[in-house]
Amino acid sequence: MISAAEAAGKPTGKIVGIIKRNWRPFCGMLNVSQIKESTRHLFTPADRRIPRIRIETRQASTLVGQRIMVAIDGWPKNSRYPNGHFVRSLGSAGEKGTEEAVLLLEHDVPHQAFSQNVLSFLPKMPWGITPEDMIKRQDLRHLTVCSVDPPGCTDIDDALHCRELENGNLEVGVHIADVSHFIRPGNALDKEAANRGTTVYLCGKRIDMVPELLSSNLCSLRFFVYTRLAFSCIWEMNHNAEILKTQFTKSVINSKASLTYAEAQMRIDDTNKKDDITESLRGLNKLAKILKRKRIENGALTLSSLEVRFHIDSETHDPIDLQTKELMETNSMVEEFMLLANISVAQKIYDEFPDCALLRKHPAPPPSNYDILLKAAKSKNVEIHTDSAKALADSLDVAKVDGFSYFNTLLRILATRCMMQAVYFCSGMDSDFHHYGLASPIYTHFTSPIRRYADIIVHRLLAVAIGADITYPDLMDKHKQSALCNNLNYRHKMSQYAQRASVAFHTQLFFKSRGILNEEGFVLFVRKNAIIVLIPKFGLEGTVFFDSKDKAGPSLVFDEEGPTLKVEQTTFHIFDKVKVTISLDDSNIQHQKIRMALTEPVIPGVSVAAPDVEPQAKKPKVDR
Repeated sequence: MISAAEAAGKPTGKIVGIIKRNWRPFCGMLNVSQIKESTRHLFTPADRRIPRIRIETRQASTLVGQRIMVAIDGWPKNSRYPNGHFVRSLGSAGEKGTEEAVLLLEHDVPHQAFSQNVLSFLPKMPWGITPEDMIKRQDLRHLTVCSVDPPGCTDIDDALHCRELENGNLEVGVHIADVSHFIRPGNALDKEAANRGTTVYLCGKRIDMVPELLSSNLCSLRFFVYTRLAFSCIWEMNHNAEILKTQFTKSVINSKASLTYAEAQMRIDDTNKKDDITESLRGLNKLAKILKRKRIENGALTLSSLEVRFHIDSETHDPIDLQTKELMETNSMVEEFMLLANISVAQKIYDEFPDCALLRKHPAPPPSNYDILLKAAKSKNVEIHTDSAKALADSLDVAKVDGFSYFNTLLRILATRCMMQAVYFCSGMDSDFHHYGLASPIYTHFTSPIRRYADIIVHRLLAVAIGADITYPDLMDKHKQSALCNNLNYRHKMSQYAQRASVAFHTQLFFKSRGILNEEGFVLFVRKNAIIVLIPKFGLEGTVFFDSKDKAGPSLVFDEEGPTLKVEQTTFHIFDKVKVTISLDDSNIQHQKIRMALTEPVIPGVSVAAPDVEPQAKKPKVDR
């Protein structure tokens, strides 16, 4: 008998054997058996893709309401459920510490304390620069170097300087923490950093890739410390931001200021300030604008995604306010020079080591990825071209709808969803180096070695290229480099998932004490039985369902070509403005979720009444 999939001409297949089971301990909750004094119970994993697991335990009464870990032992052929055993309890469900532990475990984020073996390879304190350290370094402590970062940042990877030269040109330096000086190849500290791959940033918490002595102290380019080791990329430029000369050097720097983006912006904007730091920032900002314009002219994409910042209560550590992050000119200023440094270093290490350079590429999306973007634009009589990154960038730049100022942002958010994931790769194992989003023929990561292991490898390659360090066998082995890239890509992907899960959990905490809010939003996607709504105020997405399992739903007509959804007599298009109620559904403690219901447009029998009074959030005490 031919299946429906085969009849439709779709590729089909069947599993003929399992080579290796990828079983791991799962987090979840116990469903206690209704049979009195039974020791056999079902465990429901937090991951909905995993089936329930039958376990035997005499601790059921104490495990009720707890998040627990269970491991699978086997799956008998005649059983509906696999068999497993209780591993350990993680704490009470819903508590912040417990839920953080769950999301770290479920996303395979290494978060255990660093072992004594790893810590034994840290430098002994008090630490200082030795004459041997200076042999292959330039002393740049006389330069007006400063860092610009988000508020509260302690792992400062990068610092910048800009000064005018006697010949009238400008000297611009990007100075990056010299982490590879402290982490030597092959030791336990290096292996641990390679396994972790990346620092993971949760809401109010950071899971470091390297021990804190390095991340927040010896490697962090803090301004009140006289001396820090750096790896510097220094350009001589003319006033049109054209590179005339590039130099790479290990260095010693002294940061003159650690500024937030807002503080740096205030300095640039304050016409009364004429000090060296401010003049350096103004020079950097002027050049950054030119660099950005050139990048965009070459086809680089300027996409959009809403990031949120939580204001955390200093006593309870719960979120008391939620808002989308504002980007300033100084955000872009730092980004431009980080991109330029990464591109310059990528070309240098590839020229020196064409078979084993660790690079980063961003594949072009297949044409089908753009379907939803093209349909959404067409619904507003806007034409988008996707033949190339430049064609897309140019058409996004001119995409406007009269009286709808937020339209371009929404379109860029949709365009972001069409993109492929950027990945690390070894140059000797691939031939396509192009970075689609940046419109750059070659790219790597050099600028964040405190929080990315890829950058440490790139530092080692660059150090060998300029004669500042010696090589070692694994660095020149393209197969080992490729295997390392696979782990780095996996860790990077899982860290992103963990960060999103942390934002989702804190969003739930935020709405838990706020009853029902009524907010304005925009339709981002249209489905057969629902609309997905974006709330710009909170950077929040949610689904408004129009059918119900409990009762007969409204008349629904879905047009895939539009795409549109007709609910009774009202038709929804992408980008339509709506109003929805937002509330927390905590009926299932393991799978709490944000619920949205339509208030406007009013559809009899479908939309709900808006709440009479909207609760006011407490004034935030502290921003972390």
